[in-house]
Amino acid sequence: MQKFYKATLCLAYQSFGVVYGDLSSSPLYVYKSTFSGRLRLHEEDDEILGVLSLVFWTLTLIPLCKYIIFVLGADDNGEGGTFALYSLLCRRAKLGLLSAPDASDDDISAYNSGLPRKETVASSILKEFFDKYHSSRIVLLLLVLLGTSMVIGDGILTPSMSVLSAVNGIRIKAPSLHENYTVFIAGVILVGLFALQHFGTRNVGYLFAPILLAWLFCISVIGVYNTIYWNPHVVSALSPYYVYNFFKKAGKDGWSSLGGIVLCITGAEAMFADLGHFSQLSIRIAFTVIVYPCLVLAYMGEAAYLSKHKEDLQKSFYKAIPEVVFWPVFIIATLATMVGSQAIISGTFSVISQCRALKCFPRVKVVHTSNHIHGQIYIPEVNWILMVLCLAVLVGYRDTDTIGNAYGLAVITVMLVTTCLMFLVIVMVWKRNILGALAFVIVFGSVELFYFSACLAKVHKGGWFPLVLSLILLSTMCIWHYGTLKKQAYELNNRVCLDMLLSMGTNLGINRVPGIGLIYSNVATGVPPMFAHFVTNFPAFHRILVFVTVQSLTVPKVPANQRFVISRIGPPEFCLFQCVVRYGYKDQRNDTHDFENHLIETVSEFLRNGNNDGEAFRWETTNQQQSSPSDDVTASSFENVVSTESSKKTVRFRGVGCSKELEDLREARESGLAYMMGSTCVLACDTSSYLKKFAINIVYGFLRQNCRHPAIALGVPHTSLIEVGMVYRV
Repeated sequence: MQKFYKATLCLAYQSFGVVYGDLSSSPLYVYKSTFSGRLRLHEEDDEILGVLSLVFWTLTLIPLCKYIIFVLGADDNGEGGTFALYSLLCRRAKLGLLSAPDASDDDISAYNSGLPRKETVASSILKEFFDKYHSSRIVLLLLVLLGTSMVIGDGILTPSMSVLSAVNGIRIKAPSLHENYTVFIAGVILVGLFALQHFGTRNVGYLFAPILLAWLFCISVIGVYNTIYWNPHVVSALSPYYVYNFFKKAGKDGWSSLGGIVLCITGAEAMFADLGHFSQLSIRIAFTVIVYPCLVLAYMGEAAYLSKHKEDLQKSFYKAIPEVVFWPVFIIATLATMVGSQAIISGTFSVISQCRALKCFPRVKVVHTSNHIHGQIYIPEVNWILMVLCLAVLVGYRDTDTIGNAYGLAVITVMLVTTCLMFLVIVMVWKRNILGALAFVIVFGSVELFYFSACLAKVHKGGWFPLVLSLILLSTMCIWHYGTLKKQAYELNNRVCLDMLLSMGTNLGINRVPGIGLIYSNVATGVPPMFAHFVTNFPAFHRILVFVTVQSLTVPKVPANQRFVISRIGPPEFCLFQCVVRYGYKDQRNDTHDFENHLIETVSEFLRNGNNDGEAFRWETTNQQQSSPSDDVTASSFENVVSTESSKKTVRFRGVGCSKELEDLREARESGLAYMMGSTCVLACDTSSYLKKFAINIVYGFLRQNCRHPAIALGVPHTSLIEVGMVYRV
């Protein structure tokens, strides 16, 4: 028990440098953004205390109540974020569209250990609705991708907003300094931040937690000092009466100012998105014990200062810092914004990696920067694109108020998506009473919609940027996913029956050459059209053939002992095998050498335990460890092959004496290993609509030409690669 508490406290300490950078740096710009519009005409104590009351209750309702109490409990086997919620719905409620049609994760024991709850009336009605109307599943996927695109937009706006807000503190001590200089300094910091990304979070971020703790300590102590020194009565603003009084006095101008107040919860989504690196308890302890009270004290102290210095509304944060500690706090503030930016950049890499794994984003290079923590990754192409867009936002807007309008809209949209998905999770996954789910949506959704409406009203003042960006990203992800589905559908519809191919063998004079051939395709059963095209033009292939299909499942990770699914194609003398390799959306793909070794070992183990009767069956490697009941494969997969009394018993095979096949496998491995992949050109049919031709021929074609080649993405060595050209008319 002592070790558990020690490990939890250690994780809570580490979470400060990864999770809370964005949320903790929000005091830099909340009051400035809130009083940047027409609310500056209401510079009275009632308005200032009303803003403080709104900030307090927003922090209490959204991060504390919604995320800490409810949303963190909706983890997907320890993973969090928008895709984790969608993964739960895909697996438990069967609402998914992202897995391949023949990809199943039902037999992955790690994700099916919980006892199924009894269906409720509401869950049955919702499930029937999604089953009846296929378009509702498409809308659900679009909602998830919208939230994902807004998270990526957040990754562009956060560094620009945070760093520029911190650097603007220089102008407090040098009022004559032109804004071009502060923009230039912020730009240099951003370039340096993105240039350091290839070292990985583990190498450049070992000081992050102490920096955030020092920052939180500074703003909380200064907040207490300002409250006591300037106006102790601001404590009364914690009463919700001041919220009512605020809207009574400010009216429509008060509603318009909500676009600035919402910035106090920027980064709250990171508590859920980064859950996979920590634990629920550690994040809850860090927020409730340290982050939440420190932020409340900081906002309270700033309000106390503003109540006596209303002329400083546009530069209140730095003005409220006592003269003697100004420069140390300024330095810590700059470092804290870099920490917050680092966290959201890493989060953007993670989200894009998940989209790529589920075939919703073009292939990009993913570099794992840590051997110990899988989530620490670096994507070169995305990193430099983010840097260019951050600099464009910085130079184009040059003002934190305008950036804040865009920033707030991106943040609140992600939270609304999470609220909608949580409703489905509560009803269809947790099987709770629908009244509880409706209460969740009404309480939190109404607050978020209130803020969302205020942010939408500022579209013409900078809020258009995340909308345009999300539209571009959403269109890109949808077209890529649509084109990939059409390509896979063509291969499935045009796959060749093995008997037909073998009957052609005598007429074509097919020869078998020494070695092992790995045939990559999206076809999990049968022969892909690419291979049939190759054989009819070049009638020869390797002595041992393994048809490899890589499938991405809507689970975070697939256990290593359940990754490979091997089956035999045809009689043993043909030496043809089918291998399905399954990955979760957070799994690290093995390098080529490890993959080859694992595949050959799996086939060898399959032969040692397999049969010689010529009937195909499926077998899962257990790494030569004794099988446990949870690891067993359902006996129905082995009809006519496996003798068993119960699906929970260990699977036993009848076949023995495969020494000849094992020897052939060893000799083929020594002869060499070759990879075969299709080099396809995907085009829309001549009879297709102009919209489909534009999406497939132009957009999808452009993305395929400019993204990473499939062979490079899979780590296939170029010297061992055979590419077969084909044109797919979809």
